[in-house]
Amino acid sequence: MAEPRRRQRADRAVRLVLRSPGKPPLRREVERGFWRLIANGAASEEAAVAVGVSAPAGSRWFRHGGGMSPMSLVEPSGRYLSFAEREEIGMLRAGDLGVREIGRRLGRDPSTISRELRRNAATRSGKLDYRASVAQWKAEIAAQRPKTRKLASNDRLRDYVQERLAGVVTDVQGRPVPGPNVPWKGRRHGRRADRRWGTAWSPEQISHRLVVDFPEDESMRISHEAIYQALYVQARGGLKREVSACLRTGRALRVPQARTRGRGKKFVTEDVLIGNRPEEVDERVVPGHWEGDLIIGLDKSAIGTLVERTSRYTMLLHLPPMEGHRAASPVKNGPPLAGHGAQAVNEAIAGQFATLPEQLRRSLTWDQGSELAQHAQLRIDTGLQIYFCDPHSPWQRGSNENTNGLLRQYFPKGTDLTRWAPKTSPRSPRP
Repeated sequence: MAEPRRRQRADRAVRLVLRSPGKPPLRREVERGFWRLIANGAASEEAAVAVGVSAPAGSRWFRHGGGMSPMSLVEPSGRYLSFAEREEIGMLRAGDLGVREIGRRLGRDPSTISRELRRNAATRSGKLDYRASVAQWKAEIAAQRPKTRKLASNDRLRDYVQERLAGVVTDVQGRPVPGPNVPWKGRRHGRRADRRWGTAWSPEQISHRLVVDFPEDESMRISHEAIYQALYVQARGGLKREVSACLRTGRALRVPQARTRGRGKKFVTEDVLIGNRPEEVDERVVPGHWEGDLIIGLDKSAIGTLVERTSRYTMLLHLPPMEGHRAASPVKNGPPLAGHGAQAVNEAIAGQFATLPEQLRRSLTWDQGSELAQHAQLRIDTGLQIYFCDPHSPWQRGSNENTNGLLRQYFPKGTDLTRWAPKTSPRSPRP
């Protein structure tokens, strides 16, 4: 009798004091299944119901994870006992089977079963009663390796990052210039209005600038991904989440790439899909291959963007409203008059490319927006080879998407873009 008690005291000596488990937590297999469905494009409520938890629990998981899975989606190896094996151990132990017989039935070493029964048994009754749910909870707690986040422990680094993320505008005397009052609502964009004035830096700019400003101080180093996680993931704080409103996207959460899926447009045929684009476009060696898209603002206002893949040279398309826009009685099924219909965009693109030599007019890659529905006519007018990305795949036009993100600092969503004339548009930032 003394030997088991001695082992029990030895196990408790190396184990931290554990709080009361209370309600048994959901198994990690359930949460892993939830994040797999999220990665496949399901909404958080749908994924939660599919794995057997409530919709509010799924929304909470998604919000606390910042839109990203906090765990690996790969099934764990068989090195450690699973919950199903712990349930089997509990039933066999209740049948008065010894550790060697349990080990033989599970294909485990008897010492593994012995340690499991001693270390993860329920002890609230003063006895070593083994219950699978309590054992799983204790094993997960013991497996945690908490690490202090760099932004939470380094005040100097945190102040540097937060100051540049906020990017307060000051006058010549260093005094803050008051701008629009944009309260943080804990959502992506808040109410559609002018964005907060700022000279905010992106996390990637901050990460690279630290090496320049502090070349000898290795403690002043952080990756851009760590900054994003400090903003998006609640458990990895260190930065005020309100600062996420100063990001160019204004996102409060990340959005999985597969969240939305849809069919392609009827005007996009197989021969103009991006898969048929020449390989020289991907290599970015030959100039003259372009990517394009629209920046949408308030009241259907828009500005077109064209980015050359090799040099990243950017051209903006002025798309003013057409005559009859905002008429009291618009023509039903008539042409779009907001300025970014197929005809208006065709004319704007053709006008821009008419100023370029033929060597710089090789191809144009666009998303599947209806503004390029008349691409066949555009091909005739300009000589460009037109290609379309796959549905909901903006990363296939990475240069253009990155440029649009930079331009959003000057043309924020929810603002009227018709107020910008071709000569008054701010200079495009360099990527």
